[in-house]
Amino acid sequence: MLSFDLHFARGDFALQAIADVGDGVTGVYGPSGSGKSTLLALLAGLLTPARGRIRLGERVLVDTGARRFVPPWDRHVGLVFQDGQLFPHLTVRQNLLFGHARIPQAMRRYELDGVAELLEIAPLLDRRPTLLSGGERQRVALGRALLYSPQLLLLDEPLSSLDDRLKRQILPFLKRIKDETRLPMLYVTHAHGELDYLADRVLGMERGRLEAKVTG
Repeated sequence: MLSFDLHFARGDFALQAIADVGDGVTGVYGPSGSGKSTLLALLAGLLTPARGRIRLGERVLVDTGARRFVPPWDRHVGLVFQDGQLFPHLTVRQNLLFGHARIPQAMRRYELDGVAELLEIAPLLDRRPTLLSGGERQRVALGRALLYSPQLLLLDEPLSSLDDRLKRQILPFLKRIKDETRLPMLYVTHAHGELDYLADRVLGMERGRLEAKVTG
């Protein structure tokens, strides 16, 4: 279970987001500029709320009243961006294992061979990201996030930079991740079709306000 009560302000923009989110895929839907990506950045620890609290399972990640703030590298949260953000100087294999190599053996829930098979990227392991298609890069980015063995997977419009053909290729892989890993996932998008295919429930975001009620 992920629970959060967050307040954040920057310039003229203010965000207030309160929700309790269970397992499965929770879609976060809203127009551009509504605060969806800001919410994920707060959950990942890339931004600090003015006040609020985040609990993931039994662990409190943020409690501004108690001056508690767990840094991003200690939250065990996977984050996938629109463009994958792979390291261009590393091979696919090295990209995949970047976070995996930095966590203790006891925390590793997934291994390279299994993730490469799940996402059908085994033939790509020795390539550089510049030699991959957009869809292949996103699958590698998903694999890298999984191999970090996260307790929560945050996806920030991961298909928005892809054309419709590539989106149709990637969506089944996301569905397989959902079905086979059982990871809780927050999926940010403004595309109804992606949510219809993946989401167990949807939260609406408008002008920095998140619906407290989870629907679906």
